[in-house]
Amino acid sequence: MNYCLYCDKGFYDPVNWRSVLGLAGEVHFCEVCSSSFERIQGEVCEICGRSFSLFPEKYRQENRCNDCLRWEEDDKWRGILAKNRSLYVYNDFLKELISRLKYRGDAELVNGFRQELKGVYRQEFKGCVAVPVPLSLERHYERGFNQAQLLAGLLGVEVVHAVNRVLHEKKQSKKSRRERLEMRERIFMLGVDEELVKGKSIVLVDDVYTTGATIRQAAIVLKEAGAGSIASLTLAR
Repeated sequence: MNYCLYCDKGFYDPVNWRSVLGLAGEVHFCEVCSSSFERIQGEVCEICGRSFSLFPEKYRQENRCNDCLRWEEDDKWRGILAKNRSLYVYNDFLKELISRLKYRGDAELVNGFRQELKGVYRQEFKGCVAVPVPLSLERHYERGFNQAQLLAGLLGVEVVHAVNRVLHEKKQSKKSRRERLEMRERIFMLGVDEELVKGKSIVLVDDVYTTGATIRQAAIVLKEAGAGSIASLTLAR
C-alpha cells in the first residue's frame, strides 16, 4: 500500500496495461487528489504555455496570448524568453499544495512530480542546462529550502546555480498583477563565471509562472552573459 503525499490516505497502485507491462511509474497521490490536478493540454500560447481554453478568443492573436504580445512589443523584453511550459493549471487545489510546500515546509511533496517533470523536460528541453530561480537569502532562511532547486533536482540533469537574487522583496503572491508587470529594479545578478552559461541553452525552473516577470528578470541576466536560448519549466501556470 502507498500513502498519498498530500492527504496521507492509503491507496493501492491502479491496475492497467501500463502497470501490467511494468511501464507505469511510481504513483504518489491517491485517486481523489490526482483527479484534482488540471493538466494543461490542447492549444497553448506558444510562448507562456497558457491554455487557450481558459480565456476568450479576443485575448489571443494567432498562437500568442495578449500578455505575451505585450512582452514582445517591449524592446527590452523581446525575445528574452523563448517559451515556458507548465504541468498544471494553478487551480485552488494546486495553490494549497504549493502553499503547503513553500510556507509549511512539506518539501516531500515535490517528489510527486518527478515523472511528469522529467517527461516534459525530455519532450521540450532536452539538452538544456537547468537553472533554478533563486530565493533571497532571507526567504531561503525562512523556508529552509528553495522549492525551485528541489524541482530542478528531479530532472536528473545538470543543475547550475547561475543567478543570485540580490533584492529581497515582498512575496510575489502579495503583489498585484500591475506591480509584477511594472517591476523595473533588477532583482537578480549572475552568480557564476560567464563561460558556464555562454552559448548554452538554458531552462529556468520554478514553481509557478504567473505574469512571467520574475522568469524574465532572471532570463535577461543570463542573456546578457551570453546564454543562448532561454526557456522555463514550471509546475503551475
